[in-house]
Amino acid sequence: MTKREFFNTVIATVENEEIKAFAQAEVAKLDAYNASRKSKPSKKSLENEPLIAKIAEVLTDEPKLASEIAEKVGLSTPKVSALAPKIDGVKVTEVKVKGKGVRKAYSIG
Repeated sequence: MTKREFFNTVIATVENEEIKAFAQAEVAKLDAYNASRKSKPSKKSLENEPLIAKIAEVLTDEPKLASEIAEKVGLSTPKVSALAPKIDGVKVTEVKVKGKGVRKAYSIG
């Protein structure tokens, strides 16, 4: 049971108004803490934003392998594989590559 679940149970079941007020205050503290942590993007995510934009410019409705995208944008294949799924509206499909097995391909739409 999480703290939030505990305090919400207390709020719903306890009749003492002083205890309810305390539990509501604790839930508000949890909300404030969570809001402050979500609003600050990490240094790494800020560095990746322009790279994600570069990758998005290359994508079309035709699926492309990460290696093809990496070649066009000047990044490594693993970096493209990590960032491409973060693009809004990206579609990930599996494509058979002769002699290399199944690879993921990325497209928009």
